[in-house]
Amino acid sequence: MMGRGILLFLLVRLFQFLVVEAATDPQESAVLRSLKTQLQNIPPNWVGSDPCSEGWEGIVCTDTRVISIQLSTMGLKGQLSGDIGSLSELQSLDLSYNPGLTGPLPPSIGNLKKLTNLILVGCGFSGPIPSEIGYLPRLVFLSLNSNRFNGNIPPTIGSLSSLYWLDLADNQLSGSIPVSSGNIPGLDMLTHTKHFHFGKNQLTGTIPAQLFSANMNLIHVLFEDNQLTGSIPATLGLVKTLEVVRLDRNLLSGNVPTNLNKLISVIELHLSNNDLVGPFPDLSGMLVLNSVDLSNNSFSVSDFPPYFSTLMSLTTLEAENTNLKGLLPPALFTLPQLQTLNLKTNLFNGSLDIGSDFSDQLELVDLQNNSITGYIERGGYPNELRLMGNPVCGGSATAKFCQLAVHSSPPYSTPPNTCVPSLCPNGQNSSPNCQCSFPYSGTLFFRAPSFSDLGNASYYTSLQSSLQASFTTNKVPVDSVSLSNPSKDADDYLEVSLQVFPAGKQSFSRSDIAKMGFMLSNQTFKPPKSFGPFFFIASQYAHFSESDSTGGSKKMSLGIIVGASVGGFILLMLIFVGVYLFCRKRVKTATERRNVSEPRHSGATSWDPTKSSDSFPQLKGPKVFSSNELRKATNNFSEANDIGSGGYGKASLFHFLKNFMLGEPSQFLCLLGVYRGTLASGQLVAIKRSQPGSSQGHNEFTTEVELLSRVHHKNLVGLVGFCFEDKEQMLVYEFVPNGTLKGSLTGKSGIRLDWNRRLRVALGAAKGLSYLHDLANPPIIHRDIKTNNILLDERLNAKVADFGLSKPMGDSEDGQIVTQVKGTMGYLDPEYYMSNQLNAKSDVYSFGVVLLELLTARVPLEKGRYIVREVRVAMDRQKDRYGLNELLDSALGLTNPLKGLEQFVDLAMRCVEETGDERPTMSEVVKEIERIMQMAGMNTNSDSASLDATSTRSSPHPYNNNVASFDYSGAYTPPHPY
Repeated sequence: MMGRGILLFLLVRLFQFLVVEAATDPQESAVLRSLKTQLQNIPPNWVGSDPCSEGWEGIVCTDTRVISIQLSTMGLKGQLSGDIGSLSELQSLDLSYNPGLTGPLPPSIGNLKKLTNLILVGCGFSGPIPSEIGYLPRLVFLSLNSNRFNGNIPPTIGSLSSLYWLDLADNQLSGSIPVSSGNIPGLDMLTHTKHFHFGKNQLTGTIPAQLFSANMNLIHVLFEDNQLTGSIPATLGLVKTLEVVRLDRNLLSGNVPTNLNKLISVIELHLSNNDLVGPFPDLSGMLVLNSVDLSNNSFSVSDFPPYFSTLMSLTTLEAENTNLKGLLPPALFTLPQLQTLNLKTNLFNGSLDIGSDFSDQLELVDLQNNSITGYIERGGYPNELRLMGNPVCGGSATAKFCQLAVHSSPPYSTPPNTCVPSLCPNGQNSSPNCQCSFPYSGTLFFRAPSFSDLGNASYYTSLQSSLQASFTTNKVPVDSVSLSNPSKDADDYLEVSLQVFPAGKQSFSRSDIAKMGFMLSNQTFKPPKSFGPFFFIASQYAHFSESDSTGGSKKMSLGIIVGASVGGFILLMLIFVGVYLFCRKRVKTATERRNVSEPRHSGATSWDPTKSSDSFPQLKGPKVFSSNELRKATNNFSEANDIGSGGYGKASLFHFLKNFMLGEPSQFLCLLGVYRGTLASGQLVAIKRSQPGSSQGHNEFTTEVELLSRVHHKNLVGLVGFCFEDKEQMLVYEFVPNGTLKGSLTGKSGIRLDWNRRLRVALGAAKGLSYLHDLANPPIIHRDIKTNNILLDERLNAKVADFGLSKPMGDSEDGQIVTQVKGTMGYLDPEYYMSNQLNAKSDVYSFGVVLLELLTARVPLEKGRYIVREVRVAMDRQKDRYGLNELLDSALGLTNPLKGLEQFVDLAMRCVEETGDERPTMSEVVKEIERIMQMAGMNTNSDSASLDATSTRSSPHPYNNNVASFDYSGAYTPPHPY
């Protein structure tokens, strides 16, 4: 006892040490470590198991919870694990400019209920955008542009009532633009959203009239370069807040709605390259219009509209091939801001008179391919005039305006600031301040700039100054900013190369890069208004410096860290020596006990006393495997076949401390590993293996073998066989591929369960329990029913698992068994907990909690909140869905009809009544779930239909990287359901 007392003292001291040092919630630490294993090129300081206190680059924590992940431009490669959905406090996720991030976006992203920013610009994600994105009630920024997403725009996005910025541009999205219908949401519901950016996709169908309304706050509608058909809806003219409209490069037809003229705030209007007909649009009310492009449509032949000469803000007028005719008024050329006039391939005639008061901003007048017969030179217009293809240039005309000008001036580039540029070594560049360094670079894309004079340096000087000011305001150490090579691409976007140079050092740190990337991807940087909406695509940065933001504190705490590490190591060594001696004694005691023990049960399945020995008990029923057979089946228990042994991090150590305080340290030290195996027959199995040489769980081992050997039901995990030799204890089960019900509800498995599937899962699990209670001989109480112990097979059929704590009911008259309380907090029957008296109604209580978890997807016991109490308090039977919308899992779809939900809630609450007498039996539960399914129009066969398109998986196997952890109740979640 003295040795154990010393050991207990050391454990308490270690516990105190870990509590002080551990700054990351164990479950979230496990999630980040899982991400670490799935990604390449992670930041080099991602070491240890405590991301918050150890300052993992790009991870921002509050208290013990991860609230932000900013890993822009890190060169990350790999796929995003579904485990990301377990970071329940995450508010911002920015993985932009990592083109090596590929594969689908996991549906578990919908579990991040506090997420406000989801920014994945310029990555390589593909596949459909998961509809679960629509379950993020706080989402403000959704930027998925410049990826390879395909399929339809999820209608559920329409449920994002807080959304401000929606950018799905430059993907491979197809199908129509979704609008609401009945209980199905649509984009017309996004009344608070300012930005619709859907350009450069493959969208088809019409632009629904329902999409726009007078109560919307849109300022940008960008649908350019799609395959949209039909007419422009007149409802677009109701959105008075609009500033930029791009519908160009589609297949739109019909007349331009006359009420577009009422959009008095529009500064950019692009309707070019469609099949629009009817009269040339009247835009006289758009008095702040800067740029308009109506080119390549089939408008009716009409005179040039005189109202253009009154639009004082006009910088660019493009109306090529639009059937305009007549004479151009000289007043047009006097507009003070006009830079480009492109009216080629029309029907203009007579003599062109530019006048002598033309704007000093005017750089290009292009009237090629018209019927102009003469040119009146009054003021000697000095800039580019193009009249080729007109009669005035017929014959042997050699006038300047009859020849295409050759531009020899170099494109714009930020000049040095009164210094001589340096000759820089090793691939470095010289900054505008003539300092050599490795700049952060990329391309700025402006989707609707209001100017067309690309050689005007004043625009770039203004942009450069605003960039520099923004970096300074956000405390990024920037020496200077350089812009170069402005040009227009095929989509009429303005492209500008950007280089940002570090201040006082040769390269940026990872935190600097992530911060700049976030500023540009999250639209923190606001360009001058003349540049309009933009996005940025960064080049990969390969010259990271060491972060200097925390260098001082690291130096100051080095002694403390070293001292704590040495002390912790010595303490750990003492503890494990003590526990080793303790466990050796336990092994010896357990061995002696087994040598004199009698078989615990009689019946068809029992230990055969004629063949039993300490090393190899024989059982009638399941197959007995040799350890060599199972080693061969698992490739010698290779790491590749390890599907559930988990990690040995702090979460597991806390579990050990918990078990030691309860007198069961060996239950941790002899942690089970679970391996995928293929038997010689080709059968796929799951093999649960104890640590060699241990006595861990001997009672649980024999209990599970004996019970599973006697029960056979499609909703119970089947025991294939076991091994008990060479100090090995192994159980061999059928392999259940789709993980735990818990994993599906949290999104970790990548399996989405809609309402109908949840009803089927509930029915299957209920049938399995009913079989144990009513048809097994003797009847069996499971004693640990929870969502972690309900598995889903390849057809999503439920299978009850883990019988290590199960108890046969025996022949007791009252059905009560007096026993030590075992189970999981949150699911534990309070009557059993208080009285130590176990009966079948204890399983019913636990199953009732499972039903509530199916409804809410919430941890049963979390931060003092108990789901049974939460539902009981919130219930109002006078309201639709009993007023439980705030508690229901949003993945069910709050606007979807959930037939039978109220009856399901009633059943769950009957199961969790305070006393067993008030609870139904499991057979009664089965009948009630079948009745609810019939109400929902379902058949009551508990077999699920095969997986359809809404069931997706985010990893090759749902058990990958599954690690031991605690939930908030302190209940231990095993590393694998077996």
